Amino acid sequence: MARRTARDLRSENRFEVLHALFDIGPSTRQELARRTGLSPATVATLVTEFLSEGVLHIATVERNTVGRPYERLTINPDRGRIVGVDVAETYVDATVYDLGLGVLGHGEVALDEHENGQSYVVDGIVRAIESAVEASGTERAHIIGVGVSMPGHVHPNAGVSVFAPNWDWHDVHIEELLEKRLRIPVYVDNPLKAVILSEMWFGVGHVVDSMAVVNLGTGVGAGIAIEGSLIRGVTNNAGEWGHMLLQLDGRQCRCGRRGCVEAYLGVHGLEMTLTETAPEHPALRQSGQRDFVKAVADGLAAGDPTLSDLVGRTARYLGAALGDLVNLLNIPMVTLTGWTSDALAQWLVPAVRDELPDHVLPGSLPDLTVEASRVPGNAVALGMAAFTLEQFLARLGLASSASTRAQPGGDG
Repeated sequence: MARRTARDLRSENRFEVLHALFDIGPSTRQELARRTGLSPATVATLVTEFLSEGVLHIATVERNTVGRPYERLTINPDRGRIVGVDVAETYVDATVYDLGLGVLGHGEVALDEHENGQSYVVDGIVRAIESAVEASGTERAHIIGVGVSMPGHVHPNAGVSVFAPNWDWHDVHIEELLEKRLRIPVYVDNPLKAVILSEMWFGVGHVVDSMAVVNLGTGVGAGIAIEGSLIRGVTNNAGEWGHMLLQLDGRQCRCGRRGCVEAYLGVHGLEMTLTETAPEHPALRQSGQRDFVKAVADGLAAGDPTLSDLVGRTARYLGAALGDLVNLLNIPMVTLTGWTSDALAQWLVPAVRDELPDHVLPGSLPDLTVEASRVPGNAVALGMAAFTLEQFLARLGLASSASTRAQPGGDG
């Protein structure tokens, strides 16, 4: 890990001030100092920098009965627009945000899960962004950056999709391909990093500083934060919980191993579980993954006992896999996110809670909470927008190294 410098610490201080404003809203310099633990002089200097670049503005000037009036500061939402993009194997979801990360417009494009050409995926991303920009009424010149989450192993520093197993991509320079089409600065990262940043800033990070966010969809994985720090690993590949071993010599996983968590909890894993127990079930006749999950949700709502059995079996797999994660990290909070989780959480979460005592060590169980994520909107797109905001501050010379890009040879 690279040695931290005084400049690094100053960047982290900027991050703390910005994070505090998102957390508590319009604040005085004194309130920011108390919230961040920074000295009043440091906060005053950082606020001056933010004001000079138009990132902050003065919301109100308030007066006490005695003493000088004081200013209440807030993020200037009109300083620019940011696009956050969630790219999965079956869709592209794009959202336009103001600088305060308020939602202005949304666009979505379906992807054929059997098509994996680079030009096809890039075209889908561009079309989703264009749809969101049009819906928001945003002028392109007002967009300060686009954050794009790509499935699989992503190297943010290089802008490269290192390996996307479902598409069989290897070392695709996705950032370069998108910037050529968009003519806007692009930042790429992995969805697990995006969802954990969203949870830290806009979810349970308000009450705990160590957590995991488990993403359930075509693939599965976990974003991890420990004591307020996002965990990236040496090559930005931390969180590949979906490729931990659940069953020795078990089902074939798309990564090439057998018995991975994903082979039981990804959508194909759910299809396989149902095939093993009820191969003629009508839900298996759906042609697409999202159609299959919707059919399962509709059947559960109607009281289908076969699909209730599917949830029970899936909860057992998920409980065992979460037990390993909790036993390894000793975290007090796990939230579930992703489009499969969104569709099935009301049945899956209670069943998983019932399973956990069989899989979590007694010392970790009493303080453990497992729930569906309450981050608003698309947590991946929101996290990518937050990362892109940080990149914008870096270009202004107001960089924050606390959470974003993986540093060579370190944990980022």
